[in-house]
Amino acid sequence: MTSPGDAETIVVRKRIAATRDEVFRAWTDVEGMRAWMCPGDIVSAVVQLDPRVGGTLRVVMHSATHVFEHWGEFTVVEPPAKLAFTWCAKATDFHPTLVTVELFETEDGHCDLVLTHEGFPRPDARDGYRGGWEQIVSRLGTFLRHRG
Repeated sequence: MTSPGDAETIVVRKRIAATRDEVFRAWTDVEGMRAWMCPGDIVSAVVQLDPRVGGTLRVVMHSATHVFEHWGEFTVVEPPAKLAFTWCAKATDFHPTLVTVELFETEDGHCDLVLTHEGFPRPDARDGYRGGWEQIVSRLGTFLRHRG
């Protein structure tokens, strides 16, 4: 869902049936991320991560007919509570946007994930990502549920 009145921001919330530590580790696990960083018609993802402040990330998503490259740099790495990284792609006009993943422990031992993606250069760029992040977060939850 998008925050009311903010044309440049996406906020996705999801309760995941895994611990906060497990969810954080999933965001820093190249092999696992290849399995769940595949929204829509994406059939595979190539992932490179150096999860430390100043470290880089690269995610190349492959559909049957297209390749979507994303890259950025980690700006916050606070295990197990928070990650933030810049996110650049053709869809953002190669303009660096910011993705922040916050993780909150729930009373039942699960994790509430809040993903915020902000700084889009135009509303249609933001709109293209909304469904993608919702699907990615859902696939992450499914991945962790079947992993354990």
